[in-house]
Amino acid sequence: MATKIRLQRHGRKGKPFFHIVVADSRARRDGRFIEKLGTYNPITNPATVELNVDSAVKWLLTGAEPTNTAKALLSYKGAYMKKHLLGGVAKGAFSQEEAETRFAAWLESKDAKIQAKKDGLSADATAAKLAALDAEKAVNAARVKAAQEAEAAAQAEETTVEETEGTTEEVATEE
Repeated sequence: MATKIRLQRHGRKGKPFFHIVVADSRARRDGRFIEKLGTYNPITNPATVELNVDSAVKWLLTGAEPTNTAKALLSYKGAYMKKHLLGGVAKGAFSQEEAETRFAAWLESKDAKIQAKKDGLSADATAAKLAALDAEKAVNAARVKAAQEAEAAAQAEETTVEETEGTTEEVATEE
């Protein structure tokens, strides 16, 4: 039986959510599966991927073929890195403890990159919010200034009209 590691779509229209599963290659996309390896939520930024790495490596070693997207997700979470390290252990290049140490170091660096991206996104959002607030303050200040100028112009026009009316009355009384 040929097995594939692929995504099963869940969620509603426009809001996808995927399960990462191992399934018979003849089964339907959202049909029967052998084992659920994890989940993938592409809506969040950065995308949320929960994966049982040990189980995924076990399936990769037994010959399960991942789809392109599943392969990218497995690589992102380190399943391919762990498979590579286990290959080195099998060849005698280094010990199992060394492989675990290298994998842990790789996971730490990966988590640091993800956290840096999250921090950058939150900093960008904060900067955008502050820029929008400054723009709103500038618009409000311009609106207040325009209202004051209009009020001053109305008062100046009112005093001009009063002076003109007073001149007209003086001319009428002289005649």
